[in-house]
Amino acid sequence: MRTIILSGAVIASVIATPALAQEADASGFYIGALAGYDSVELEYDGVSGDESDVLYGVVAGYDANLGGAVVGIEAEIADSGVSSTATDIFEFDDSATLSASRDLYIGARVGARVTPSILLYAKGGYTNARVKLAYTDSFGDTYSDSDTLDGYRIGAGAEYTFGNFGFRAEYRYSDYGEYSYEGVGTGIEARRSQVVGTIVYGF
Repeated sequence: MRTIILSGAVIASVIATPALAQEADASGFYIGALAGYDSVELEYDGVSGDESDVLYGVVAGYDANLGGAVVGIEAEIADSGVSSTATDIFEFDDSATLSASRDLYIGARVGARVTPSILLYAKGGYTNARVKLAYTDSFGDTYSDSDTLDGYRIGAGAEYTFGNFGFRAEYRYSDYGEYSYEGVGTGIEARRSQVVGTIVYGF
């Protein structure tokens, strides 16, 4: 009886393994939800400060699986509660606060499977973040406006696939260069680092 049970388990395992590999290697579209840690850094004249908070959003994309390799394109929209402040910008005792809002991303993803269910990948592309600027001069008067920042994002991560679902853990770095207000450079450089977990569903 024990031999029959063990034999059945081995046969089921042999059948399931190719099926899992085939499912993991299937090309197609996917959608997902993400959440994680977001840290925004502002640097001015060699002095930097950073603030962190949670981020959340959704992602959609398409993967072309080429054997053990994966090449894909994805788009993401996310939001964050992060804000960061720099002081003494144009005059002594003034300040500017950039509050992060929605963040758009489109880019490519390239990876390789180390097992039938585990994919290691790198990514990169264009990111556009909307921010709210609040500037307070040395007299205490405050002016506010919203604007967008263009930049690039690079990152790396791992994805574990089970059935039609996948779980990703990844690190991303975005650089928006120098922030300009109404065409005038402020000298403030904006960057952000994120650690994100994502659950995706493939079609």
